[in-house]
Amino acid sequence: ASGVTVLEGWGLSESPAAGTLNTVRERRIGTVGRPLPGVDVRIADDGEILMRGPHIFDGYLKDARATEEAFTDGWFRTGDIGSLQDGFLTITGRKKELIITSSGKNISPANIETVLKESRWISQAVVYGDNRPYLVALITLDPEEAPALAAQLGIEPDSSSMAGDERVRAVIGKSVDETNARFARIEQVKRFAILDRDLTQAEGELTPTLKVRRKVVYDKFADIFDALYTD
Repeated sequence: ASGVTVLEGWGLSESPAAGTLNTVRERRIGTVGRPLPGVDVRIADDGEILMRGPHIFDGYLKDARATEEAFTDGWFRTGDIGSLQDGFLTITGRKKELIITSSGKNISPANIETVLKESRWISQAVVYGDNRPYLVALITLDPEEAPALAAQLGIEPDSSSMAGDERVRAVIGKSVDETNARFARIEQVKRFAILDRDLTQAEGELTPTLKVRRKVVYDKFADIFDALYTD
């Protein structure tokens, strides 16, 4: 929209540096491009992206077991989940973060969370539902945008009171509904809770690169997640 061409690529520390790349001549928005020359990429039966080529590392330092587990039939197991279409690779999540519902459905929460965070009012969204009948989400209000939302609703810009305000819930509920419309029924968030503060690095909830530490959040707010499954 700003007139800047963005070309996404993808790779890992174990494949210095890139494995796939969109180019000026061949690009598809929403993907990380096609494999670079000499690089092979395929999708395993469970959705994991496998990669091989001369750029793949030899192994982890002094960790033969981890090195052995990182490969299958000569292919490096990247740990990322994705899909290939016309040679273009799309990343949909991390294998270790997959949610397996009580009905046995595998769901990548990252995709859903990314769409939820497109909302102006949402800073973080953590989807939960492992071994549960449906998905729920813990949502935090964007601290920079919350005052504008409070002014719009005619309420005090206090994060604690806003989290429990039904008018705020109604606004966030619309964002959740809009997100759900973009996913299959099994991937839709049925219930959500608004946290009275943002997630932070100081509390151990975010990494230095601002990624959510999923297990920390699940454990710390277990009572909130559990409450979303009660009548």
